[in-house]
Amino acid sequence: MTVLFRPRPSIVRRDSGLYGYERALARRGLSPIAGVDEAGRGACAGPLVVAAVVLGPEIEGLADSKLLTPARREVLHDRIQATARAVKVVVIPSEEIDSRGLHKCNIAGMRRAVVGLGCDIGYVLIDGFPVPGLPAPSLAVWKGDQVSACVAAASIVAKVTRDRMMTSLDGRYPQYGFAEHKGYVTAAHRRALAAHGPCPHHRFSFVTVNSVVRSGAGSEIGENGVGAGVA
Repeated sequence: MTVLFRPRPSIVRRDSGLYGYERALARRGLSPIAGVDEAGRGACAGPLVVAAVVLGPEIEGLADSKLLTPARREVLHDRIQATARAVKVVVIPSEEIDSRGLHKCNIAGMRRAVVGLGCDIGYVLIDGFPVPGLPAPSLAVWKGDQVSACVAAASIVAKVTRDRMMTSLDGRYPQYGFAEHKGYVTAAHRRALAAHGPCPHHRFSFVTVNSVVRSGAGSEIGENGVGAGVA
């Protein structure tokens, strides 16, 4: 008869700090631990960026990327890259999101990020929702980027990577203000879409963009960045 090993349950106290999950899992021999998160899920332009991180030494000041200033995120991003045991970033472009669907891309990106770490993983902590098909046991943690250090690190890597990409896109398509809103739906972004139509990096399957195309408002941006007209 085969006996399945089941680790004794652990209770992670709310006051155990951002490394509470990692310490509890390590006590059960379930390390190294990877954290996974994404950036850009709710945007209507630009890529979806997924990051997986296996931390090395503890990093002071880690927090959910949304709670940090841009300057602080940059500092922590570089520290994570310098000290982590493994980091993998997966970039999923807008056209793939349009063809496959956002959630499928998100799930596939998280799988690819974990596999791409290139090391044996004892456990995976995921922000938000379960991801089947991972190479190790995993747990979806509600607001994981606020309660788990490795997930917070993944959120910072994903956010900084994507913000840099959107700032670069702003240089090619300055009329949209990508450097400011990073492709998310804001009043200014809506006005730019109405005036200029979408560019190739907008997500045409998203209602905010699709409604502009259907209405014929603005002008679609060609390869040279000049409006070409919406049919």
